[in-house]
Amino acid sequence: MAETPARLLIVDDTKVNRMLLTRNVEMLGYHASVAENGNVAMERLHEEPFDLLLLDIEMPEMDGFEVLEAIKLIPALRDLPVIVTSSVEGIDNIVRCIELGADDYLPKPVNQVLLKARLSSSLEKKRLRDEQKMLLRRFATSEVVEDLQESGFALGGRRVHVSVLFCDIRGFTPLSESQPPEETIELLNAYYSLMFEAIDSHGGIVTMMIGDGLMVLFGAPQPLDDSAGNAVAAARDMLDLMEEFNVGRVVIDKPEIKIGIGIATGEVIAGYAGTQDRATYTCIGDKVNLAARLEAHTKVANCSILIDDATRDALADQKNAEAIGDVLLKGISEPVAAFSVQQD
Repeated sequence: MAETPARLLIVDDTKVNRMLLTRNVEMLGYHASVAENGNVAMERLHEEPFDLLLLDIEMPEMDGFEVLEAIKLIPALRDLPVIVTSSVEGIDNIVRCIELGADDYLPKPVNQVLLKARLSSSLEKKRLRDEQKMLLRRFATSEVVEDLQESGFALGGRRVHVSVLFCDIRGFTPLSESQPPEETIELLNAYYSLMFEAIDSHGGIVTMMIGDGLMVLFGAPQPLDDSAGNAVAAARDMLDLMEEFNVGRVVIDKPEIKIGIGIATGEVIAGYAGTQDRATYTCIGDKVNLAARLEAHTKVANCSILIDDATRDALADQKNAEAIGDVLLKGISEPVAAFSVQQD
């Protein structure tokens, strides 16, 4: 399959310059669009995707410097390669362009050989950045990707108010031992797909996957107005999806899959843990341990969802949260008030 030509936006207030640059880039095999000033260019950038910007500096209404400043403020455009093409002389202007985020600077009249080399180099860097983004989106949630784009990467954490959810499959070990590994992997992939659908639709992020176990945060790295409500809604959706999934399991004479879910709400330390070479977004705190223990206790309490009192108190609608009394949980010295969440 032929590769789609890169899409370039040429921004210049002089019609002759736009025509000549368009001819030059199209001769190099690229697709060219034009804008006569910075305002028009920003409108075009908001309307459709481009792979590179060829930008003049001296323009009416909105000059090239202002365009560079505007691009820096828009996360979706920060990685757009920009090559300045200008007759503005002086090292200070070149330095200012680079400091504002331009990738390169070509003096007018633009040399065709230099243009070819600079376009090829900038577009290759963009291709590599796009591949890195694709990998990041594949192995991190959109919320973590957004946090990295806005704040950058730094080891450490901050105090945040969240709801922590733990979930796992009941009797997963004996189930996996009773069937071929390929069947277990297929089951896990189906299970993850369903759980992620419920989690994503309510603003949660999965921070840990160990076998059939999931740890999920609601309220970090991006805040949620109602982290507890979102966590409980996600948990109930998870149960609904598993019920539908089990209908198909029964048809093919496979055992039903049951899950247990524990949720706790409160302050934790959330951030990136690990090393500069390998890190993950996670959180630590008493609420993390409590959510995990509540999930484990669902087996004892013979219910599917257990929440702590902080989660129950934060719910706008508490009618489906039924108190089961104070329970002793492993690793927690004092009894904990627990509530079973019922389906409608």
